[in-house]
Amino acid sequence: MDFYDKDLVSIRDLRREQIEYILDLSKKMVPYARGEKNDRPLDGKILGNLFFEPSTRTKLSFESAAYRLGMDVIDVSEMSMTSIAKGETLADTIRMVDAYCDCIVLRHPYEGAARLAADVSENPVINAGDGAGSHPTQMLLDLFTIKEAKGSLDGLDVALVGDLKYGRTVHTLAQALTMFGVKLTLIAPESLQMPQDIVDRVKSKGCDPRKTADLEKAIGDADVLYVTRIQKERFPDPAEYKKVADTYRIDNAILRSAKDDMIIMHPLPRVNEIATEVDSTPHARYFQQAFNGVPVRMAILCAILGGDPQ
Repeated sequence: MDFYDKDLVSIRDLRREQIEYILDLSKKMVPYARGEKNDRPLDGKILGNLFFEPSTRTKLSFESAAYRLGMDVIDVSEMSMTSIAKGETLADTIRMVDAYCDCIVLRHPYEGAARLAADVSENPVINAGDGAGSHPTQMLLDLFTIKEAKGSLDGLDVALVGDLKYGRTVHTLAQALTMFGVKLTLIAPESLQMPQDIVDRVKSKGCDPRKTADLEKAIGDADVLYVTRIQKERFPDPAEYKKVADTYRIDNAILRSAKDDMIIMHPLPRVNEIATEVDSTPHARYFQQAFNGVPVRMAILCAILGGDPQ
């Protein structure tokens, strides 16, 4: 697969066969991610972790993936720790970090930042989330979680619930799922529905998503329920956030109408949208989903940097 020395910025950088390759390689990485096997195929490589926006799972799983593969990590956790605070441009910061590592992972609050970084960096850039834009590595671990639970991605009924307007995870995931012939249901209040440009891209791939605000009516058909929190930090007006906060809540009562083998996913962190009582049900997959970030990101790093654990 032609991943070597390439950037990973957007879902549009990937074809179905490339996604399947990463998912297969991720399966191989699971025992290494758990520490059951040990190998260091990327020994001597350095990962530059630049996280200019809060992150727990993405940041830590990239670090864990790097260490499991034998890499060293240089880390910046906020812009105030760089010369950007002195007026340096993002482009110049990326050029400098590029000189100190073999691959850059970037999370940034502004959409388009990862593409800019890829344009100026000699080494590969991996987008770890840019504003309300794209989050391709989250999409890959989401697909891996679904495939591990369901055995296949083809033809599933997937419901995306919550903040579909600002949630970059669902923007990327919706586009990827169209490669596998899924049925998509978009569950959100009208003010938080999927942006039209994403809907248009999905339709151009042959998927005509159903839109609704009624979770209770839609949940019974779903094979996968992908829940997102209402992204308070992306609302320009706090009053608008208050209107839609806590719109949906998944609890055991609403799950009575769900299929027995329906799985619930969430990119985390959750706030109030999934009750803790759901954690102990067979439906819950969100903590497994969080762990899956390690083997999937190990697979991505190996594919881009040329490592293959034995």
